[in-house]
Amino acid sequence: MTTRRGFLAALLAAGAAPRLGWAAAGDPSYIAAARDAGGGFALYGLDEAGAVTFRVPLPARGHAGAGHPSRAEAVAFARRPGAYALVIDCARGAVTRTLTPPDNRQFNGHGVFAEGGALLFTSEQASDTSDGVIGIWDAAAGYARIAEMPSGGIGPHDLRLMPDGETLVVANGGIATDPTDRTKLNVDSMRPNLCYLGTDGTLRETVALDSALHRNSIRHLAVRADGLVGFAMQWEGPPGAATPLLGLHRRGAAPILAQAPLADELAMDGYAGSVAFDGAGAELAITSPRGGRMHRFSDAGDFLGVVSRADVCGLAPHAAGYLASDGLGGLIAVGVGGPAPLSRQDVAWDNHIVAL
Repeated sequence: MTTRRGFLAALLAAGAAPRLGWAAAGDPSYIAAARDAGGGFALYGLDEAGAVTFRVPLPARGHAGAGHPSRAEAVAFARRPGAYALVIDCARGAVTRTLTPPDNRQFNGHGVFAEGGALLFTSEQASDTSDGVIGIWDAAAGYARIAEMPSGGIGPHDLRLMPDGETLVVANGGIATDPTDRTKLNVDSMRPNLCYLGTDGTLRETVALDSALHRNSIRHLAVRADGLVGFAMQWEGPPGAATPLLGLHRRGAAPILAQAPLADELAMDGYAGSVAFDGAGAELAITSPRGGRMHRFSDAGDFLGVVSRADVCGLAPHAAGYLASDGLGGLIAVGVGGPAPLSRQDVAWDNHIVAL
């Protein structure tokens, strides 16, 4: 008779031991990178109440991450231009693999799983030209890099999987950069776009802003279950222009640009760092760490109000509305009644909170 112990030993010997689900890592609802009080860096798991469920050290500053849809595994991306991405077993708190981009490629801080977690897609660019690339990694084969495809623009940053499960939306920021110091090389001629790509590499749709807004770099994305895309922008033109920093797009239609009243728009300092729909999907918001504020909008682009918070940036859906983080270690829930403190850690949260 085969015993349970013998069965598990056989699986281990075959390299096919069952992988633990997220409950084994404390059932986190989010992952987020941070700088610790001592100057080191780590990836954290967070629950809905803002409590830490796991912590895994990182070798350098992290940016965003990708959580596997079924097992307690995450990929943490370095701040761009990045030379590493770490595959982390969040249940054991261990780095299991380090992904390195090919020659003349750099990671750009974001990635997303598809095909039920079998594939990882990574935002990249060619180091010498800033031409956008989406790397494709076979997670089921030890994260072997199996292909790449053009991103449809220059300097891609965020990318998300659309609800159909077979389309990626990519934020091509439009900015060509020096790979050594991130100097911006083409601000006068940059052309950001949203690009919709099939996971097979097929170009499905490209959306660009009017020429007057060609310096409004499209940086970050949020996707609602019905396919509505929110995109956050960062203005690279002269200061004080008060351009809209949030856009909404549905495939096949023209983008909608959402704008706050002039004084509020000016206070954002031309910079939206994160974007998210609220937990109900009825509205969305952007944050500005430079302006110390969060702007809420309806899903039709109507301005709903502002939340003031020093150095706020990370943003994700939450049962109460939104979860937001700041560079002072604070985590707050933002709902119809305004902000409510959840917790404070002795860290500086980085730009993003990734919902699992």
